[in-house]
Amino acid sequence: MSRIGKKAVPVPAGVTASIADGTLSVKGPKGSLSLVLRDEISYTVEGDGISVQPANDTRQARAFWGMQRTLVQNLVTGVTEGFAKKLVITGVGYRAAAQGRKLNLKLGYSHDVDIEVPEGLDVKTPDATTVEISGADKQKVGQLAAEIRRWRKPEPYKGKGIKYAGEFIFRKEGKKK
Repeated sequence: MSRIGKKAVPVPAGVTASIADGTLSVKGPKGSLSLVLRDEISYTVEGDGISVQPANDTRQARAFWGMQRTLVQNLVTGVTEGFAKKLVITGVGYRAAAQGRKLNLKLGYSHDVDIEVPEGLDVKTPDATTVEISGADKQKVGQLAAEIRRWRKPEPYKGKGIKYAGEFIFRKEGKKK
């Protein structure tokens, strides 16, 4: 039994939700998002919230129940508040600069790394060593952050690389004489 799935997702004022053709669409001040609905789960939109219940008593329906409720919650949160990730770049000469719809990274390679910013996301660089990614879709924000981080993961000896803000890097001791 899902404990989180039992709670209905509250829909705040200014947000509209509708179900059509197996898709849940949510519109709000930050845009609109949609989710393809699973057959194992039944969704109902009431005036104050969205209820998610298993359609039958199969093991698969119970397994999807809590996750589907969380995905619906992420849609509502995304169109009202949005999501953000912050990356911190550590290392001599490592820096980032946002240039329109591109992010330019200097990471110690013989070339600069240019990353296209997908539609619906916003990338800011308040200073040369900080990258802030924001948008309504939680999956897209996390995916772009992971792709940027993949270019230079933090290493355990000096801590150089790109890390999430607040991430702890386990440090190793270097060579001893």
